[in-house]
Amino acid sequence: YPGSPKRNVDPEVTLLTFLRKNRILLIKVWAVSVGGCGACTVMVSKRDPLSTKIRHFSITACLVPICSLYGAAVTTVEGVGSTNTRLHPVQERIAKSHGTQCWFCTPGMVMSMYTLLRNHQQPSEEQLLEALGGNLCRCTGYRPILAGGRTFCHFLPFIKICTELFAEDEFQPLDPTQELIFPPELLRMAEKPEKQTLTFRGERVTWISPGTLKDLLELKAQHPEAPLISGNTSLGPAMKSQGHFQPVLLSPARIPELSVVSKTSDGLTIGAGCSLAQVKDILAERVSELPEEKTQTYRALLKQLKTLAGPQIRNMASLGGHIISRHCYSDLNPVLAVGNATLNVISEEGTRQIPLNEHFLAGLASADLKPEEILESVYIPHSQKWEFVSAFRQAQCQQNALADVNAGMRVLLREGTDTIEDLSISYGGVGATTISAQKSCQQLVGRPWNELMLEEACRLLLEEVSLPGWAPGGKVEFKRSLVVSFFFKFYLEVLQALKKLAKFLPVSDGHHYPEISDQFLSALEDFPITGPQGVQRYQSVDSRQALQDPVGRPVMHLSGLKHATGEAIFCDDIPTVDRELFMVLVTSTRAHAKIISIDWSEALELPGVVDVVTAEDIPGTNGTEEDKLMAADEVLCVGHIVCAVVAETDVQAKSAAGKIKITYEDLEPVIFTISDAIKHNSFLCPEKKLEQGNVEEAFEKVDQIVEGEVHVGGQEHFYMETQRVLVIPKAEDKELDIYVSTQDPAHVQKTVSSTLNIPINRITCHVKRVGGGFGGKVGRPAVFGALAAVGALKTGRPVRLVLDREDDMLITGGRHPLFGKYKVGFMNNGRIKALDIECFLNGGCMLDDSELVTEFLILKLENAYKIRNLRFRGRACMTHLPSNTAFRGFGFPQGTLITESCITAVAAKCGLPPEKIREKNMYKTVDKTIYKQAFSPETLIRCWNECLDKSSFHSRRRQVEEFNKKNYWKKKGMAIVPMKFSVGFAATSYHQAAALVHIYTDGSVLVTHGGNELGQGIHTKMLQVASRELKIPMSSVHICETSTAMVPNTLATAASVGSDVNGRAVQDACQILLKRLEPIIKKNPEGTWEDWIEAAFEQRISLSATGYFRGYKAFMDWEKGEGDPFPYYVYGAACSEVEIDCLTGAHKKIRADIVMDVCCSLNPAIDIGQVEGSFIQGMGLYTTEELKYSPEGVLYSRGPDEYKIPAIADIPEEFNVSLLPSSQSPPTIYSSKGLGESGMFLGSSVFFAITDAVAAAHRERGIAEDFTVRSPATPEWVRMACADRFTEMIPRDDPKTFKPWSIPIA
Repeated sequence: YPGSPKRNVDPEVTLLTFLRKNRILLIKVWAVSVGGCGACTVMVSKRDPLSTKIRHFSITACLVPICSLYGAAVTTVEGVGSTNTRLHPVQERIAKSHGTQCWFCTPGMVMSMYTLLRNHQQPSEEQLLEALGGNLCRCTGYRPILAGGRTFCHFLPFIKICTELFAEDEFQPLDPTQELIFPPELLRMAEKPEKQTLTFRGERVTWISPGTLKDLLELKAQHPEAPLISGNTSLGPAMKSQGHFQPVLLSPARIPELSVVSKTSDGLTIGAGCSLAQVKDILAERVSELPEEKTQTYRALLKQLKTLAGPQIRNMASLGGHIISRHCYSDLNPVLAVGNATLNVISEEGTRQIPLNEHFLAGLASADLKPEEILESVYIPHSQKWEFVSAFRQAQCQQNALADVNAGMRVLLREGTDTIEDLSISYGGVGATTISAQKSCQQLVGRPWNELMLEEACRLLLEEVSLPGWAPGGKVEFKRSLVVSFFFKFYLEVLQALKKLAKFLPVSDGHHYPEISDQFLSALEDFPITGPQGVQRYQSVDSRQALQDPVGRPVMHLSGLKHATGEAIFCDDIPTVDRELFMVLVTSTRAHAKIISIDWSEALELPGVVDVVTAEDIPGTNGTEEDKLMAADEVLCVGHIVCAVVAETDVQAKSAAGKIKITYEDLEPVIFTISDAIKHNSFLCPEKKLEQGNVEEAFEKVDQIVEGEVHVGGQEHFYMETQRVLVIPKAEDKELDIYVSTQDPAHVQKTVSSTLNIPINRITCHVKRVGGGFGGKVGRPAVFGALAAVGALKTGRPVRLVLDREDDMLITGGRHPLFGKYKVGFMNNGRIKALDIECFLNGGCMLDDSELVTEFLILKLENAYKIRNLRFRGRACMTHLPSNTAFRGFGFPQGTLITESCITAVAAKCGLPPEKIREKNMYKTVDKTIYKQAFSPETLIRCWNECLDKSSFHSRRRQVEEFNKKNYWKKKGMAIVPMKFSVGFAATSYHQAAALVHIYTDGSVLVTHGGNELGQGIHTKMLQVASRELKIPMSSVHICETSTAMVPNTLATAASVGSDVNGRAVQDACQILLKRLEPIIKKNPEGTWEDWIEAAFEQRISLSATGYFRGYKAFMDWEKGEGDPFPYYVYGAACSEVEIDCLTGAHKKIRADIVMDVCCSLNPAIDIGQVEGSFIQGMGLYTTEELKYSPEGVLYSRGPDEYKIPAIADIPEEFNVSLLPSSQSPPTIYSSKGLGESGMFLGSSVFFAITDAVAAAHRERGIAEDFTVRSPATPEWVRMACADRFTEMIPRDDPKTFKPWSIPIA
């Protein structure tokens, strides 16, 4: 799409909004809008005015103002290729390598990869990883995406690429001659640029883009308060989330003088308009040209630029904007400050220089730009001999995350000595802006670079760089520790550099520098960013199986190609319907309060606002007593829905929502934490309890007893497609069509029915596909569907409701945080004789699924272990937080962490490896669970032994121990965990399913079933079933959508049984039809399928059939504590190895091996994708995903900037998955097993590998083992757990003396 914006474009409109609203292209993802997920990535092409070359770069469309694209060409995924014309090789390969599940991240991945290939036809692996570093995926685990991308890379013979899941030789070649050319019209514009000023006026904002530097300076003098906007990566998010507003914006994009780069003998001057990506290239080029001693500062900047944000942000953000913004987390400003950079500023009055020092960074008027000045360029001097510059940063994860603390450090030593001549240290993340430790540095000048100086420096730095206990962002003690840890790393780096320099000094010099212990050397190395390698193993189909039979083969996702081209239609892709309104929800800002009044008068006066919907407008029931749809008299959490605005556009509705005034009266008590809930006896449901044997008696007979606590934080679903619904009222009989992103359309249908007080048969819910669910779209979509339906009924017009990411995370809740207490009794040989566990879940303010989650948690707590004397108790706490709900694993990932923590505690006390304790206590023979359900553990033991073997566990364990002996500041850890995961619901009625199969007279087949496509490939598997049963090619079978009008009374697609039960229903329908066709086939055995269908029609044989599966028998009697609640078990084991940095808390995942029991896989490509995706999601739960709440109950982490799901750099370096060859035959479709949830818990192997590494540090340092376990194992937790001389130095605050920034809720 060639960019020459219309003059009437609103400057507040982003490229993404422009493309969607004008329906120029159907780029779909627009709920995040802060540039953090990469889903809306597009390619921008521009002619560089200095080099005259065409530059292609990726950007996030949600941040880029449409006005900034004058003269640019924009390519979206739809422009790259389509299924109707020609697929681009990138699209083909990402689909056929199974790199797409729910779709929502796929267009962004395609465009990042496509842009890379436009710049590098055969990229290196490093370039591929960098290109995808700004793209998040919640489904796949990234491995298959990289597998597709690697097919374009240089051949690397040492990489183990497994191509069993796809045939690489079938891919069409990449032909650069077939790519889109840069539009000639834009080329002519670029060659003869207009010098006139362009002005775009919107309702609130005016955008001015001058063509010359002179005009820009005149405009800046006229509008001194107007900011210069380049990439919009700072101002854009601030305007969206913090409501910042600027009436005039000046764009310097067309000023070539701001992009000039000049090299001199003493330094480098870089134009302020250069993007950070361009700065990175400029610095890399200079480093390659100059001797190392001159490029110390440049290398430090390059190090920071590699991990600063993602490539899309680096392509947009300018050097000048980054410096002028002076964010406290800036990665570059600390390095530029210590590197003595100078700012060249210009105005109509002329030019002048400002040192980029602590005064400028603090914003002192005397050291800052004047309002009429702009930053023209930045001068960065060369470093010199005996000068050393380093940069450091630590964030929640390695890439695309804001730093918790960063630093720039520079020291100049007197030539030939280790005496400090000049020292400069700056930190980010420890104050409102970058902090310079000027006083400390001055006091250290003249000191020798030795251990005594180190001790004194740490003391001085901690005094000067002080951080109050209540500091914004929290993590105060962790940040204090990083202040000195970073300096220690710098100390070692300088010593190492001195050691190298000493080789070139005369022997007669006689100066000896302090030696670095070999054990300390690993502290100097940062963890590299590497992509996963590995092997995926699965059982091949029987050689006698018909080639046309797709069951058991790695068939590509049914919608894979449409995912890759952007043609797959989702709920919010339905074009605007006639008279449609947009709904925005208004939520409570108080945690527990009475609603005194709601004043919407000001909102209704705004243009475009049609009405306000409150609880009083609900004609039927307002939810249930336990779960209200909308607050009526009382709010129970921050984020509780109070009312909703409906307006002509989303912008108008959001503006009006901000004008609604709600008056509250605060109520007591206000409960956020589990401990407070226990204190106030605040629970949502009765206690659930299971017991076997005699626990108290067993405790009296054991050798040892250990008691401990386990705290597991919550988890956000972070489905890429946020909650959304479109309700269209029909003209008669109160009928409604509802298009909704849900796992349970029948529940939406029933809730709307009761809310509107109309029969269910008037309401039809449609689900084409869902952009990820993970349990978060089981119950919550019914609330949004009902509210939108009330709005539609009240106004008589269609209503669309789309939550943005912030509101979705605030309102919907997630995985239940858990607090567990255990008491375990065992013999000295590690045999566990008694185990007593009490669990408390933080359920939030309403019941939702909390009682069910508690039940499932208790039922699954024993995991793989046979312990004769057990007592499990669990309760869900009522707190004033948003209600937590279903989430993949449904209590198992939290609860079983307690069980496995008991195992590691027993191992520590017995002085035995945890794997030995696991083996000793595992089920060995046919037995009964704590709830008296019989099962055979044969497959469990096979998975365990296979995992030990495939991972070479014992030999690698010895290598880990050897590594730990040789390294003090880096430690490795290994863990292997077994799993017995019960599949399904604990009730027979929840396993029923139906399907409707039509055969048309041309022989084509339409299948409809009760399952919903969430990205897990259920529709693909149903086509495989129909193809096998009807003995026709998959290409003859089609699935349109899931609809309550076609298959009624469906159940949620959840609990890992979606394919099981719906597959049985499809099978039943196909078998009914085939039975009807039997006489015809018998009469004409040589005929074709089409012949038989034509004959059947002629003979009046029905070609439509309903298939039905009555469900697996499942029940649980909680009074007796026994039952057969689950139809079958999935077994598995995972082994992980990690390396931690004890000084920073960072960790690197070295290897993960998973063995999973799938019996007979319906589709190994899809099943392996489910295993990998759930493992990585579980890994996120246990390592990086951390929800932070204020003391007032406000969720801080409401987007990808604050909440870090695993990114591509977080995947294990080696990632192997094996599907265990079939053994037992479960009562499922073709003896397959559901794998949607089970892999989640196996991610805990990474957690236990980290704690194993921490335990190694404890043993070396003589620290007593702590039996309080906290998840996630964030860098903060790891660093503070690895106590050492530096953590002992830091000041500690009395928690009673200040109000913390955040509170722990588990």
